[in-house]
Amino acid sequence: LPLEQETQNGRQAQAAWADTNIRERLQTVRRFRHMLVERVEELSSAIRTDTKRERDELVGTDFLPTAAAAKFLEQNAKHLLAPNTVGGRPLWLFGCRDVVHRRPRGLVGIIGTWNYPIFLNVVPMLQAVVAGNAVLWKPSEWMPTSGPMIGKLFHAAGFPESLVQTLPSDREFGPKLAEADIDFLHFTGSEAVGRRLATRLGERLIPSTMELSGCDALVVRADANIDLAARLAWYGQTLNAGQTCMAVQRAYVAKSRYVEFVERLRKLIEQPIPGHFVGNQAVQHRESLLEDAHSQNCEIIQDSQKKTCVILNPENRPNLRANREACFVPLLVVNTFETDDELPRRITESPSLLAVSVMTSEVKFAEELAAKLPVGSVVVNDVIVPTAHPATPFGGRGASGWGVTQGAEGLLEFTVPQVVTVRRGTFRPHADAKPGSSDVTHGLLRLTHSRTWRERFRGLRQMISGMRRSR
Repeated sequence: LPLEQETQNGRQAQAAWADTNIRERLQTVRRFRHMLVERVEELSSAIRTDTKRERDELVGTDFLPTAAAAKFLEQNAKHLLAPNTVGGRPLWLFGCRDVVHRRPRGLVGIIGTWNYPIFLNVVPMLQAVVAGNAVLWKPSEWMPTSGPMIGKLFHAAGFPESLVQTLPSDREFGPKLAEADIDFLHFTGSEAVGRRLATRLGERLIPSTMELSGCDALVVRADANIDLAARLAWYGQTLNAGQTCMAVQRAYVAKSRYVEFVERLRKLIEQPIPGHFVGNQAVQHRESLLEDAHSQNCEIIQDSQKKTCVILNPENRPNLRANREACFVPLLVVNTFETDDELPRRITESPSLLAVSVMTSEVKFAEELAAKLPVGSVVVNDVIVPTAHPATPFGGRGASGWGVTQGAEGLLEFTVPQVVTVRRGTFRPHADAKPGSSDVTHGLLRLTHSRTWRERFRGLRQMISGMRRSR
């Protein structure tokens, strides 16, 4: 198997780390959080070297939510990982005491991404080690400078070097990690790569979390604040130069407010957006989506630098690729709708089911719509930002992947439940094949689950009779 030495070192470190007190692990997380704040300038400079991200945007989108996620672990991980005694056992398990323990998975592989280099890498790494695992982290190939620096920060905070190992960022180490002797893989990236990894991991029976692409929708009802909706649509499209899995790519606007919404977008489109496109594959993909829209006679609005694009689709032309395929640079399709009933079908036109935003003054409607949508997150009257709440899980469905990160559920993803049952006394009727045993079990079934009290009483008599015969 590849990475043999790294996996061997990781397993040795994990065995020792799993025996450490949870308080000690969380003290190390606290040191990491403080050092993360102290090294903002150093890390931001390295990230800017790699991907040209601006410091001010990084502080808001990466450092702040990562620090909040670390603090959440410090405050909550101890009780989330504590053994849980289970009550409510049935009568036939009299004398048993059941405790559910959360055990670490063991050696965890994490394949990271570059678009939010601190937040999307550090949070699952912290969750993994807090849960008692060792980590083999493969940074994105677009993080040759910042990747090793993040790894060293873990060691400077006190996590053992063999516990958190940073692999080379070269592209070839992703497949190598999927072939290595690991117990779990956490991947953040594109749907296409996720499918290949999932296929191989499935063959090897290695569980995983897949955080994949999004083609997120924004619903703008007739009762919405149109100015706010347009500003949020623009923010959601252009954040980090559109290189966000939760970028707003599709808008479904009430037909009566469509013209007003588009007028406001036209005023926003010439505003310069910060950020730099990493690679040209996403730009080429967008060009093919624009060609498809043009062939269907959709109007296309672009800024003077052709950095942002809006496709106007008021007639809801069918089979528009931009309504189905995730695009990782700024692209927004503006569709219309006439009735609320058509929204679930329209929103699920794309197989990428990550998040949906709903602009409306009627919160109850948004909550009812959310119940009909097979997506990971629904945000009402905002986009993207609220999903970074450190106590809430984050994950997608469909082509957006499976599993979650963040919050209690994200921490528990890096564990497996183990039930330890202790039974007192020596009474084990199931181990003794005696006359009357079947009457005991049949009577117990009738006593505890019959429809009427009369049948339950008969079950009790049958059970007692069977117990007498068994003596």
